[in-house]
Amino acid sequence: MSKTSNNSEKTQSKFKSKIGGQALIEGVMMVGIDTSAMAVRLPNGEIHLETWAANNGKKAPWYKKTPFVRGIFNFVSSLILGYKCLSKSADLSIEEDDEPQSKFEKWLDDKFGDKIMTFVMGLSMVLGLALAVLLFMYLPSLISKGVNHFIPMGNFAKTFLEGIIKIIVFIAYIGLTGLMKDMKRLYMYHGAEHKTIACYEAGLELNVENVRKQTRFHPRCGTSFIFLVLLIGILVFSILRLPWDNVLLRVVCKLALMPVVIGIAYELIKLAGRYDNIFTKIISFPGLKLQRLTTREPEDDMIEVAIASLKPCIPEDKEDDKW
Repeated sequence: MSKTSNNSEKTQSKFKSKIGGQALIEGVMMVGIDTSAMAVRLPNGEIHLETWAANNGKKAPWYKKTPFVRGIFNFVSSLILGYKCLSKSADLSIEEDDEPQSKFEKWLDDKFGDKIMTFVMGLSMVLGLALAVLLFMYLPSLISKGVNHFIPMGNFAKTFLEGIIKIIVFIAYIGLTGLMKDMKRLYMYHGAEHKTIACYEAGLELNVENVRKQTRFHPRCGTSFIFLVLLIGILVFSILRLPWDNVLLRVVCKLALMPVVIGIAYELIKLAGRYDNIFTKIISFPGLKLQRLTTREPEDDMIEVAIASLKPCIPEDKEDDKW
């Protein structure tokens, strides 16, 4: 680990911000109280910035504020917004191809125009969700049931083994994707997002030098949230004793219970982002360690993009952004 990273872990925040974000293709998206924004580094080196109104403060609808209910709604809305921004960042960051279109490409362009990209991205999202269900729900249940044939186990033991397999698959997945060049850059922008928020929370001026010194690990990170979902799933699925005879039925039951699991995980991640005590440090510890895989130390030009995306999201009255 670099000297900068080691030092950055010692930085302290003056307050806890509600602003969150997401790494994009050559960019960063930030979600604020009244304003959200995305900044993307264009092929010509310029920063493209977009802002839009947000409603995440006191006037937010009840279902986005009610404990244990807000989790699933905020999670779904984050997925949708993140998908849209990720898709747009991919379009913005790709250099124009000067090569002439093939006959098939011309036909697709004439028939579908811009809709073809929407279709492809939508199909990719559906396939991605299907793969997630296969890897994190069906496969672990199938393996755990198979092991039970050779080593008989009780309900909790089987569910615990199932959960451990999920965690192993998750760590292996993020570890392998981190070897890809494009994903490495995404993880660097992820680090830039965290470090910029940390700089803002420390009450420092938002510039590259100040941001560079900050930690790239944050308790409200999506990595930590997913890990909490996996852990809570073990507890919930054990207590409710979901069926083991039919693996497909078990997967359906787990899908039906995901709002409950996500709701609990969401409340815990909010506590971790709001308070510093023994309990929040314990629940944050695994996720913070995993962020060593999902974040990388960013380059200065990446930090510039993250700063550009954060600045429009800072409310005029910073008291509105404190827990």
